Amino acid sequence: MKLSRPGLLHLIALLAGAFSVTGFAPFYWYPATILGLAGLVYLWHLSDTPRQAWWIGFCFGLGLFGAGIYWIYISLHDFGDMPAAMAVIATFLLSAFLALFPATTGWAARKTGHLWLSIPVLWVLSEWVRGWIFTGFPWLLSGYSQIPGSPLAGFAPVLGIHGVSLGTILSASIIAAIVVYWRHPVPRRNSLLLLAILWATGGLLKLAPWSMPAGAPTSVALLQGNLTQDLKWETQTLRETLQRYLDMTLGTQAKLIILPETAFPLVVSQMPADYLKQLADHARSNGGDILIGTVEEEDGHYYNSMLSMGSSPEQAYRKTHLVPFGEFIPLKQVFGWVYENWLNIPLTDISRGGFQQRPMQIAGQAVAINICYEDVFGEEIILQLPEAGILVNTSNDAWYGDSIAAYQHLQIAQARSMETARMMLRATNTGATAIIRPDGTLAAHAPHFETTILEGEAQAYQGTTPYVRWGNWPILIALFTSLGLLWRRKKK
Repeated sequence: MKLSRPGLLHLIALLAGAFSVTGFAPFYWYPATILGLAGLVYLWHLSDTPRQAWWIGFCFGLGLFGAGIYWIYISLHDFGDMPAAMAVIATFLLSAFLALFPATTGWAARKTGHLWLSIPVLWVLSEWVRGWIFTGFPWLLSGYSQIPGSPLAGFAPVLGIHGVSLGTILSASIIAAIVVYWRHPVPRRNSLLLLAILWATGGLLKLAPWSMPAGAPTSVALLQGNLTQDLKWETQTLRETLQRYLDMTLGTQAKLIILPETAFPLVVSQMPADYLKQLADHARSNGGDILIGTVEEEDGHYYNSMLSMGSSPEQAYRKTHLVPFGEFIPLKQVFGWVYENWLNIPLTDISRGGFQQRPMQIAGQAVAINICYEDVFGEEIILQLPEAGILVNTSNDAWYGDSIAAYQHLQIAQARSMETARMMLRATNTGATAIIRPDGTLAAHAPHFETTILEGEAQAYQGTTPYVRWGNWPILIALFTSLGLLWRRKKK
């Protein structure tokens, strides 16, 4: 069956993409993304040509990213002072660029043939490319929609988030095939059996004990200062910022105290020495350490850093994976004028830390630090494992206002916990501050946009998941091998 009205296919694809967003946080309705993708696969099946498949994929991508990352506008306009029209255009262009990936998937699948198999393979490969090209933007990968509740999330410790994506798009492809062959008993029965096996396998993998507790739990306090982005970097609010975090620090007896990313919006060398001493002394009196987010300067280079003080020797972690246009300016000669005329964003040209950084030894634990956007890259998080027993992410998602961005970021952190079988402690400025268990579920979650001390216990874990051991290599080898076999079969 073919549809003779391409415009209708494009509209349905657009709506299916927007509907798929409800599978992600804060909605967590994971069947929605599978159903949206099933609709996309079905439309690709109805398409007549690779060109038509390209446009269907592009419209789906516009719906998905237009509804899923609309908060980029908030960052650019509300807090970056970019004119509204330019912010709308910039957000649309980013969504359109990201939509090229599902568009190319549809085109390539039509060229390759064997749609039920080629679509899942090409879809996951396109998501993998999106995760590193131009430093990468792996937001809204289809696998995240299944974290943590879906049985398909069980593939995370084995094959990482791309393995979960493969299970997601393969499920969608099978469902679309069931619809197409509903009147044919044998294909329908085989498809239903394959779907059941896929989901049962994921469910069984979720039950596997990928890690085990190591030592006694450590008391932790995650400080959410709730300083709005429009005031955070203002000089007149600096005193209030310092006093608020000092009061919050003195108000907890936790062994490990964690402040958010750039909690102190100034270079650490400019901070009052007696202030830092008060923080360190209190951490020592608790028998532990405090982690503070601030800016370091060395030889004219500035770093987005987390510094430890207290009972253990002072240590530092410097952010490695920077956000293009947010923390560094790519092609300054081409784009520098944008910042001079249209944007007002602090720390837009900072330097990178090194990938060789090891876990901090603080509060009696080996703690792997990552800052904000870095937890989007699972293959980078595992560089500090299995040595680390606990993961810590500090963020400042206040840039995106009261939107779904912070919840999406939390879901990404939940995936990192599942991949590594480690607890993740998230200390943020305005949310989502949370304690995440190794199975990706939330042990505690602070209310957003409230000044809060989230206290709890962090248990270190030991053990190595297959993903920590092998990273993305197994899934990539399987995908490229499958693609080669499909292409060879087409040529024959």
